[in-house]
Amino acid sequence: MNETTSDTRKQNPPIKVYCLTEEKKLIKEKAAQAGMSMAKYLREVGQGYQIRGIVDAEQVQLLAQMNGDLGRLGGLLKLWLTNDERTAEFGEATIRAVLDKILKTQDEMSDVMALIVSPNSTQV
Repeated sequence: MNETTSDTRKQNPPIKVYCLTEEKKLIKEKAAQAGMSMAKYLREVGQGYQIRGIVDAEQVQLLAQMNGDLGRLGGLLKLWLTNDERTAEFGEATIRAVLDKILKTQDEMSDVMALIVSPNSTQV
């Protein structure tokens, strides 16, 4: 963009786009999904930027939380494997439950990652 520091968008002429009511509604919905105004959305798309929706940010936050869960579960497992006295009462059933939770969380993370890569999928 070749703007000077005192040049603003409002000081420049707008681009008018004629569209059908349904098209305008779809553009408005997509802009909202991306967390943008319609003008910003159209400007970004028109310049070839790939739009990252706010859903992506939510999914990344969910992955971070899942990663934290895995870290805590892994820490428990590590304590047990080192025969730490704090885990003396952990029996086989408890350890198997921790391992099952780790596997379940990994599956959930895979589903979230698939949703981010293919937003139109229905996995999650």
